[in-house]
Amino acid sequence: MSAPSKWIPASSQTVGPYFRIGLEYLLDRPALSASEALLVRGKVLDRDLAPVSDAMLEFWSPACPAASSSDAVPSGFLRVGTDDDGAFTAALPRPQPHPEQNGIQQAPHFLVLVFARGLLRHLITRIYFEDEPANATDPVLQSIPAARRQTLIAQHRDGAYSWNVHLQGPEETVFFAW
Repeated sequence: MSAPSKWIPASSQTVGPYFRIGLEYLLDRPALSASEALLVRGKVLDRDLAPVSDAMLEFWSPACPAASSSDAVPSGFLRVGTDDDGAFTAALPRPQPHPEQNGIQQAPHFLVLVFARGLLRHLITRIYFEDEPANATDPVLQSIPAARRQTLIAQHRDGAYSWNVHLQGPEETVFFAW
């Protein structure tokens, strides 16, 4: 018989279906000007390329210009949900290069947390931007095998960046252990 544990098991549950209620207070943030906004559009897709209509993405970057309002939400943070087609749109401030503790610069990027039904724990990934020269020397991006890097790099199309999250399958997005 094992010794009693001081830890008490706690349950975990998947996201939703009511997470959108919690998003409402973040939807009234001041709009970014056209020169400030970086628009990211994409879809969250499952193994069969079917849309995930109830996913939520959190975008994080400590390397964003300071917010111009007294809003308590950091300027480099945004949550968005997907629609019935699995699509999302995020208007974000453009991130800046971010130094690591050893002084090496990371390319501008966002850390992205993915929440969806069936996930007992969120997934962690990053989004980089194809027109960023610093991608060539970013230590995290360069640690990913070349054949898989494209899953982290948003393509610039029609005035916005296009980036899809593939939860599984041959085009699965690179996810990081934390």
